[in-house]
Amino acid sequence: MTDFDPTQRDRLLTLLSRRRFFSRLGMGAGALALASLLAEQGEAAPSPARYDLLPRPPHAPPRAKRVIYLFQNGGPSQVDLFDPKLELKKREGEKPGEGFVNDVDARKTGTWLASPFQFSRHGRSGMELSELLPGLAEHADEIAVIRSMVSEHENHEQACGHMHTGSPVAGRPTMGAWITYALGTLNRNLPAYVAILNPTGLPVDGARNWSSGWMPPLYEAMPVRATETSPILNLDSRLPADAATARLTFLQRLNQEHLKSRPGNLELEARIANFELAAGMQLAATDALDLRSEPASTQALYGLDRAETATYGRQLLMARRLVERGVRFVQVMMAGQPWDTHANNSGQLRSLCQATDRPVAGLLKDLRQRGLLEDTLVVWTGEFGRTPFAEGKDGRDHHKRAFSLWLAGGGVRGGVTVGGTDDFGYSAVQDIVTVADLHGTLLHLLGLDFSRLTFRHDSRDERLTDVHEAKIVKQVVA
Repeated sequence: MTDFDPTQRDRLLTLLSRRRFFSRLGMGAGALALASLLAEQGEAAPSPARYDLLPRPPHAPPRAKRVIYLFQNGGPSQVDLFDPKLELKKREGEKPGEGFVNDVDARKTGTWLASPFQFSRHGRSGMELSELLPGLAEHADEIAVIRSMVSEHENHEQACGHMHTGSPVAGRPTMGAWITYALGTLNRNLPAYVAILNPTGLPVDGARNWSSGWMPPLYEAMPVRATETSPILNLDSRLPADAATARLTFLQRLNQEHLKSRPGNLELEARIANFELAAGMQLAATDALDLRSEPASTQALYGLDRAETATYGRQLLMARRLVERGVRFVQVMMAGQPWDTHANNSGQLRSLCQATDRPVAGLLKDLRQRGLLEDTLVVWTGEFGRTPFAEGKDGRDHHKRAFSLWLAGGGVRGGVTVGGTDDFGYSAVQDIVTVADLHGTLLHLLGLDFSRLTFRHDSRDERLTDVHEAKIVKQVVA
C-alpha cells in the first residue's frame, strides 16, 4: 500500500502545472493546434500528421459522446453499499469455513462481519441501496448497478492500473487516453482529457492514473486541482482580455515572420501552434473552471454550501462544466486511498458517503436538467471491493473476488442490477463481469469496437482490453 505524504504535496502538485503539461506534449500539442487551425482554413495538415486530436467518427452510432469517470480510490465495500447479505447477519462472529480466505494474507482471515447499515428498495425498479446513499437512491431508476465485478489483483497500485488501463502491469495507456486517441476533441481550446484532483494530495500511484503510457503524451490527461483559485498552476495571464489578445496577435505576427525564413521547419511550426493552444486555454480553461458564475442554487445542489461536501462537490461541478464545453473524458480522483477501510470501516464509510453522496446526486440531477445525461456516460467505481469478514475488530481488507459499481447516462439502462455474489458477498457467482468486459461495454456505448480499437506498439497491435476477449454487458445497455 502507498500512503500520500502531505509534506510532498506542494512539490508534487507543482509538477501538475501548465508548464509541465505543455512541455510533455511537445510536438504533439503543436501538431494538434496547427492541424486544427489549417483544417478550419481548408488546408491539409502537414505531413506526417500521424497523431492528433481532430474529431473522428466512432465505429458505430454512439449512445454516449463523453465520459465522467468517478474513481473511488481505495476500494469501496460492496456489502455495505450495494450488495446486502442477510447471511452475514446470521453468521456474524463465526469463523469462515474452508474456501473462504483473505487473499492478501490468509492469516488475517477474520470472522464474518455484518454490515451495520440498513438497505431498502428505491424507485420503480426496487433497487436495493444502503442507507448511506440517500442521494443516489433518488436516482435508482437512472443507474445500473453491477454486483458481480471481479479484478485480478488485490494491491492498490496494480488494481488501479488494471481498472484504468486494462492490465495490472504498469506503463499502459489509461482508458481516457484510448478514448481521446479514438475520438479526438470536441473543443480545440480545451484538453480532450482532464483529471480533476483533490487539492490536498495525489491519489495512490499518482500520475499513472491518467497517463498515456506508451501512447504519445498528446493523449495524456491534463491534471487540474479543485481549488477556488488557480486550479491550473501558471495559467492566469494576469492581463486584461483586450491586452492579452493584443499581445497574442503581436506574437503571432512575429512568429510568422520568423517562420517565413525557415519554411518546412515542422518543429518550429509545432512550437508556435503550441503557444497558440496555450493562449486559447488561458481563456477557455479559466472560464470552464471558474465556478463563481454558477448560481447559488446550483452550487448548493453540489454541496458547495457545506464544509463536508464542498471539495467533492467542486470537483463534480467542474466536471459538468468541462463536459458541457466539449471535454471528452473527465476523470475525478480523490486524495490517497480514502475508501481503504482496514479499520473503522463503519465510521469511515459514513464519513465518506456524507462527503460524496450529495454531490453525486447533484451531478446526476444537473446533467439530466441540462439534457446532458442522455449522451454523457457516468461511471462510479473503485479498484476492488472489501472482504465480508473482519480485519481486526471493525475493518475490511482488500478483495478482488467480488465488488460493485454503477453506471448512468449515455446509453445505460437505468434501474437494473446485474449479476450476483454468494450468500456472503465473497465471490461473484452470477453473470460475472471482468474489467475487460467493463471496458468493452464502455467503448461500445461510445460507438467503439474494442477489437478494432488498436494502437501499434513494439510491433504489436495493442488494445485497451489487452489479450482478453471482452463481452458486452448487454443488461446495462438500453
